Amino acid sequence: MAEPSATTPLLGDARQENGGEATDNQNKGWIAKNLKVRELVLFLWALLASAAVVVVAVWTQHKSQTHTPGLPAKRNLIFMVSDGMGPASLSLTRSFRQYVDGLPIDDTLVLDQHFWGTSRTRSTNSLVTDSAAGATAFSCGKKSYNGAISIIPPNYEPCGTVLEAAKRAGYTTGLVVTTDITDATPACFASHAVVRSLNNDIAVQEIGDGPLGRVVDLMLGGGRCHFLPNTTEGSCRFDDRDIVAQAKNDFGWNYINDRLGFDSLNAGEDVTLPLMGLFASRDIPFEIDRRNMNNVYPSLSEMAKTAIRALEKATENSDKGFFLMIEGSRIDHAAHNNDPASHVREILEYDRTFKSVLDFLEASSTEGVLVATSDHETGGLVTALQEPGQGPVYNWYPAVLANSNASAEYSALRLREHVAKLGANVEKVSLRNWINTNLVIQGLGITDARDSELDRLVASAQDATYVFSDMVSVRAHVGWTTHGHSAVDVNIYSSGGPRPAQLRGNVENTDVGKFLREYLEVDVDSITEELKDKLAQSADAEGLVASLGSEADHWAEHKVSFEDL
Repeated sequence: MAEPSATTPLLGDARQENGGEATDNQNKGWIAKNLKVRELVLFLWALLASAAVVVVAVWTQHKSQTHTPGLPAKRNLIFMVSDGMGPASLSLTRSFRQYVDGLPIDDTLVLDQHFWGTSRTRSTNSLVTDSAAGATAFSCGKKSYNGAISIIPPNYEPCGTVLEAAKRAGYTTGLVVTTDITDATPACFASHAVVRSLNNDIAVQEIGDGPLGRVVDLMLGGGRCHFLPNTTEGSCRFDDRDIVAQAKNDFGWNYINDRLGFDSLNAGEDVTLPLMGLFASRDIPFEIDRRNMNNVYPSLSEMAKTAIRALEKATENSDKGFFLMIEGSRIDHAAHNNDPASHVREILEYDRTFKSVLDFLEASSTEGVLVATSDHETGGLVTALQEPGQGPVYNWYPAVLANSNASAEYSALRLREHVAKLGANVEKVSLRNWINTNLVIQGLGITDARDSELDRLVASAQDATYVFSDMVSVRAHVGWTTHGHSAVDVNIYSSGGPRPAQLRGNVENTDVGKFLREYLEVDVDSITEELKDKLAQSADAEGLVASLGSEADHWAEHKVSFEDL
């Protein structure tokens, strides 16, 4: 009998001696069967191992592209919104700047050097978003309907915002805009309303009289009329509530309302928070006009620098940094007017502001990130125009925009004021000459006004903004497709680094909102639940939902006061 060995341990079995051929065949079959099983097991193991290697490789590559290293406890996040600025706006402004400053054709804006990706903008109820739904995507990281101020369908419930969550987590917070501080974009970070036209209610929430108390530490911009009682000159409230007084007395706000007050802040060195600076009744004037007004109003870059320094000082001894939202608000308004001369100057000021933020981040010892994008494009801008009955012209003319030194809006306001002074004693020929000399030649820089254009201005001063804009656009060969918004994707810009890697490529606008909360590591969902609980217990909840019935169109509601200009 063969002895067992390390390789044949069963050969010594006594059954081999008496089993004969049948037993031998049986053993051969058993061995063959086991060999097949072993081969199958080895095959499956190899298959699984290969799959695991592929999965690990893909996961590793993904993590290397999207994973950010551990964040320091203290960090600053600055989020910039270029309201209404689309890709064509950058082309227009870049070429305008090259022409005006005599720069080479390869010169670029600061924004161009920090291009990061693009964003899709549609809302839940329209392929063309408005600013409210766009800002809700940023503040809450959720899609909503046009007109929603951090409210989401289908139940019209509030969604917690990144600013609210940041304040709750210990960050210092701020809002800087050139429009009304209760307008859609700033409102979406610090308030909740079913329609954006509820500016008076938004003002109340922004000072701290809301479900979460005060969540903003600094607000700079326009919109003073929403904070004054209707018994006061310059108020646009429907009631006699003095929101400025309430802000001071109940919530400890420091308040300034003019250039003297702004200058007293000493570029942010002498700021006591919370601070509210409302420098215009509604909007701060267009940059093209502001520069001709003896520096009465602070610019976007001035306000941004002041806010950044104030927030930096306030957090010097804190283990948390700050969150600041800065909006180039009136880029949008110029595009609504189809006014290219104002549009490019608003973007240049936004570009200067963007650079000042980059300079701060580079000099700061605290971890920080800048992300910037638009909520939508406005105007359907194209940097070319084929006039009716004419062939295409492969050019546009920045010199026309350079010759303008007043906005179409300001020119129209001057016309309406002049007509109002004349009263019933309007002599058409005299008015026509006054318009051409004072508004068209001196304001728009146009010396070849057509009779038909001047006749339109004489006939209807109410439509003058669009007429003035058209006069400039046609001569510059700049085209527009709408006085509203468009659905074009918009650009994303960043200070760079590994942190905002998830915003590379083409993303949803809600992805921008998700990045904001993830970078700050704040719990927005818990704020949402808290808001729902508090509103469910409040008698205001019914009124909040009931007010949904009235729609509000941004541009139809937008009015400009001559006081602001």
